[in-house]
Amino acid sequence: MAKAQKSEFTPKHPEKYKGTYPIVARSSWELAVFTKFDLHPNVIQWASESVSIPYQNPITGKFARYVPDLLVVYLDKNNKQHAELIEIKPMRETLLERARTKRDKLSVAINTAKWRAAMAFCQRNNLKFRVLTEEQLFAGKHSK
Repeated sequence: MAKAQKSEFTPKHPEKYKGTYPIVARSSWELAVFTKFDLHPNVIQWASESVSIPYQNPITGKFARYVPDLLVVYLDKNNKQHAELIEIKPMRETLLERARTKRDKLSVAINTAKWRAAMAFCQRNNLKFRVLTEEQLFAGKHSK
């Protein structure tokens, strides 16, 4: 993932932010999404790292907690409201065939377990779950 120093994000529209402070962006990718959600008129509310979901780590067998990057509530082009949990990850940590190293492969296995738990949580709570990678974040901004 595009690495950046952890930085605090200050929203221009704090009334839309429903999470805890300080708002910490853990990468430049997160910072870009925070900015978009803060400024986009169709985003009703959003929060960073506001939900904790139990899952079983497939490597250790131990139970742990997964905290997705974002929760967002927004209106689509038809004015229908949606709520989503969003995780921001590089493609190499989302698909085994994109994993470059042993560490990436372990990350894929752990992330898969986290995301299965997140999808079950979302189904129980009338939410959607989505993983955003560089392919969605920067579509059309660079050629392959």
